[in-house]
Amino acid sequence: MNDIVTGIMAAAGREPYRTALVDGRGREIAYGALARRVDAVRAAMDGLEPGDGVLFAVRPGVDAVVTALGAVAAGGTLVLADPGLAPGVLAARMAATRPRWVVTESLLHTLSGPLRPLARRRGLLLPDLRDPLPGHPVRHLYAGPWLPGVPRGALRLSRLPAPPDGLGPRPSRAEQPAAVIFTSGTTASPRGVVHTRGSLAAGLELFRGAFPLGPGDVVHTDQLMLGLPALMAGATWSLPGRGPLAAELAERGATHAFAVPVRLDRLLRETPRLPRTLRHLLLGSAPAPAGVLRRAVGAGPEVLSVYAMTEALPIAIASAEEKLSHTASGAEGDLLGAPLPGVGTRLAGDGELLVSGPHLADRYLGGEPLREVATGDLVRISDGRLVLLGRKKDMILRDGFNIYPGLYEPAITALPGVAEAAIVGLADPGTGDEEVVLAVVPAPGYDEARLRGALPDLVDAGALPDRIVALDAFPRSGRADKLDRAALRALVAR
Repeated sequence: MNDIVTGIMAAAGREPYRTALVDGRGREIAYGALARRVDAVRAAMDGLEPGDGVLFAVRPGVDAVVTALGAVAAGGTLVLADPGLAPGVLAARMAATRPRWVVTESLLHTLSGPLRPLARRRGLLLPDLRDPLPGHPVRHLYAGPWLPGVPRGALRLSRLPAPPDGLGPRPSRAEQPAAVIFTSGTTASPRGVVHTRGSLAAGLELFRGAFPLGPGDVVHTDQLMLGLPALMAGATWSLPGRGPLAAELAERGATHAFAVPVRLDRLLRETPRLPRTLRHLLLGSAPAPAGVLRRAVGAGPEVLSVYAMTEALPIAIASAEEKLSHTASGAEGDLLGAPLPGVGTRLAGDGELLVSGPHLADRYLGGEPLREVATGDLVRISDGRLVLLGRKKDMILRDGFNIYPGLYEPAITALPGVAEAAIVGLADPGTGDEEVVLAVVPAPGYDEARLRGALPDLVDAGALPDRIVALDAFPRSGRADKLDRAALRALVAR
């Protein structure tokens, strides 16, 4: 099996003159040029031992792809850093990974150095990337023009010399750690997911196997786990700019695109039909309301909903038609689809889904190798397909009855007059028992009395809400705009 680097370099060898990347401003780079730039970064960072950390903070674009692939090709492990990390959080992550290189943009050095007071006044709390772990020396590679604050001796990406070996063969190092992705954990004990070149490549192959992808296709996304499969397949990865999404899809001739449901909803309300070139539209990061799925199906492309987690990308894929049919049948829960080929699944005693397979992360940082991972999702398996019943941590307890919101939310959202629905519990500090609140975002035709009348046919008697609260919008968090249940609980509290 190819690893992530050799797979993309092999595609470059087959298609050296085909466009590999189009950046947000419409600038193109061919596969051959991309491979030469990756080789230049690899040569500049020569001397890294497999697994050595590379602190990485470069915005999506050609420079980000080139530096990320080059660092991994040199043996490094990318430590993905959000520039907005609080200093204490960054310090804990640096102590856990001890990077030897910092790869970032010159602007971040300026904002965290000479312009740090101005950045703080504007609400930007940036860590000092020049010396991320005091007492531990690092080398620097930066993208962009030289700016004040760039460390002395830092290498400039645009001035790296070309290596002598060009597109020569590379040894496969599938077991080499390629990236540490921090997901949770305390400041003192950060939790990082460690993926290898092989596990990432296995995940990318699962994506490629789920939908046709090859030379001539254009994948419009800022998601690495969809852009990288495009490069491995010899297709073109199109990075979004700042213009309207529908116009960019048409201008780039996109055949594949990715969206999160809340953003897709806004797009389809403005542009009911998407460009004819678009064959596949992938949804991820959060459950999609039935109304959004119906509009997406009517927009033209095949709509696929991806179920995944950081430790295992992806797990299952279901079409919008399958999900809508499942909801219309009156079946409980949210259909996730059949596990993808090679993905192992089993249920724990409490119904939590456990996942394994070649795409599974190697381990958590500082932990033992993983053989399977707990998803935190409560699932049932029906006819070989996974059905999401809810998150373990979202369970509500009232009068001794366990209530799993995900069991009922898809069916409520499918009702006329309801755009979105979420069920949350508000705990009584004295008894621990919880008030059950149904929050809804109304759609045209919303009627609370009619909604109350429909609930007994959709919700078990023990889970019927104590209150219904209508909101203009749900609070969301993160780049994926996921529902923030903690903030929602605060909004609906009496």
